[in-house]
Amino acid sequence: MPTHIVATGGIVEDNAGNILLVKTYHGGWVFPGGQVEVGENLMDALKREVKEESGIDVVISHLIGIYSNTKINKGYGEVKEIPTKVMFDYVCKPVGGELTTSEETSESCWVKKEKVLEYISHPAIQTRYKAYLDFDQKVFYMEYESQPKFELKLKRNV
Repeated sequence: MPTHIVATGGIVEDNAGNILLVKTYHGGWVFPGGQVEVGENLMDALKREVKEESGIDVVISHLIGIYSNTKINKGYGEVKEIPTKVMFDYVCKPVGGELTTSEETSESCWVKKEKVLEYISHPAIQTRYKAYLDFDQKVFYMEYESQPKFELKLKRNV
């Protein structure tokens, strides 16, 4: 098992100010994203994850945040521990595709920007979405632990 998992997240905003959300089977409503595969770059991973989870094709605009989930958690099935995660969140624009679901998602939809926090229940995902709302052309770096309860340990611009 690697010492870090690298992942990406995409806050996809359409021209009407709606945000793309997907409902996962284990984590509720989130913005799409996931792990970077071996040999894959961050942006290609994000485009792949958004397409797989929602059916939407995107172009990536800019980086808004880097996050470290530094708590080592118990894993699922054969995985005994999930190591530290490093996540890179980007703003994206949709350029095609149609809303769909996947093996990981039960629903996908567009939500008004100001209503998104009514959908997202996980504190870490809420915190990352708030970073998008507060973005002022300076990239955020945050360290947090998500279990057993959410704790923000560090927040700063880089």
